[in-house]
Amino acid sequence: MASNAEKLVKFRSPFYVTTLIAGSIFMEMLDGTIIATAIPQMALSFHVGPVSLNIGITAYLLTLAIFIPISGWVADRFGSRSVFSTAIGIFTLASGFCGVSKTLMQFILMRIFQGIGGAMMVPVGRLIVLRTAPKEKLTQALAYITWPALSAYVIGPPLGGFITTYANWHWIFFLNLPIGIAAIILAILWIENERAEEVHPFDWLTFLLGGFASAGVLYAMEEIGGEGTHQQLPSVILALSVISGIVAVAAARRQPARSLIDFDSLKLRTFALSIYGGSAFRIAVNVLPFLLPLMFQIAFGLTAFQSGLYLLALFAGDLSMKALTIPALLRFGFRRVLIVNGVITAVSIAVCATLAPSTPVVLIIVILFLHGAFRSMEFTCITTLAYSEIAPSRMSRANSFLSAVMQLSSGMGVAIGAITLRFVAHAHGHSAAVPSLHDFQMVYLLVAALALGPVFDSLRLPQDAGGATSGHMHSEYETSP
Repeated sequence: MASNAEKLVKFRSPFYVTTLIAGSIFMEMLDGTIIATAIPQMALSFHVGPVSLNIGITAYLLTLAIFIPISGWVADRFGSRSVFSTAIGIFTLASGFCGVSKTLMQFILMRIFQGIGGAMMVPVGRLIVLRTAPKEKLTQALAYITWPALSAYVIGPPLGGFITTYANWHWIFFLNLPIGIAAIILAILWIENERAEEVHPFDWLTFLLGGFASAGVLYAMEEIGGEGTHQQLPSVILALSVISGIVAVAAARRQPARSLIDFDSLKLRTFALSIYGGSAFRIAVNVLPFLLPLMFQIAFGLTAFQSGLYLLALFAGDLSMKALTIPALLRFGFRRVLIVNGVITAVSIAVCATLAPSTPVVLIIVILFLHGAFRSMEFTCITTLAYSEIAPSRMSRANSFLSAVMQLSSGMGVAIGAITLRFVAHAHGHSAAVPSLHDFQMVYLLVAALALGPVFDSLRLPQDAGGATSGHMHSEYETSP
């Protein structure tokens, strides 16, 4: 009979750990997607207008932008299991408090509290997977933990609508309680509490300057992208945020060994691609899920429900391509997949500029499905390649830095889409409050060009980039005479 120690080792296998991390990421992503359908009912409960509820969503995103950069240092200092399980506890407890909130201010404060948990939970969970999975299994592991996250985009809106219609909005947050409690128990049982052998002093200056820069940029761009007439304050905040970011980088360069900005990893082309070209790509592809429903409702005259159904095709494409990514990397390698698939993804965005009310429904569904599939493969390749050459001793810093950049660039997608649509509409001589079909089409073409960022970065990659992770070069050596 196996001893308790042997059973514990079995359940600490990469499969069980990765499954647990995937479940926690699913909980966090579901919370973000399910709330949108409940906003009207929550507004009535708080006796405010629906637009006022946006601050609850924004507060959560800003908290993520501030605290994600320190997740790696905290995990190194206190142990990955301690931080991960505590983060789940904070997120779960805050979810319960969100559900019992009586006023908008209470809800906002609990969303900030929830954001602190989310900022630690997802990056530290990914770090645990990076430390657990061997290099040759890294693509599969990272793809595995993103499948539930993508499914949350599909499940969230209809589930939120069902709960809001047949129960009330409070249960949207109470749903996290049993999931969170189970995740905490399993985290304690399955995850080892790894700490770094040597923890550098905390970089308070970069944290404060960078936190203000990240939060300020997200807030200012969201305000500028809105239809408010007063843009002076957001513009000032944006300028101050950019200056703060520049000063943060300058300060970090003076103490690179302890900086939250991982300059050593940036010297690797595989990692730098995900920071520079990858950020452009993340901004570009996050514009479409925001603008497409607006175009379908404003320019096509469809209902919100009908436009939401179209997005299901896009997210279904996301899910479908994960199984094909690993064979494609094994056959062609990171460089060729990133270049060819990146061009195809950009073209699929540009094709959206041809959509019109007369376009057959089936054709729209096919275009969105294919775009979702190709963007999913590019996402997986960019993220996996970033970690392919990172030494285990630097994995924590690299992951925290990349996670912060990913959160910031993804969050900027919606804001940049709104700002671009606003400017294009004004250039065409009318208000962005009621954009025309031509306005949307012009934005898609501009965004398609931005999506080529990783393609240009990939041209500088060596042919064998990430070969140990993709298995591509190993496969070629085995089959060569």
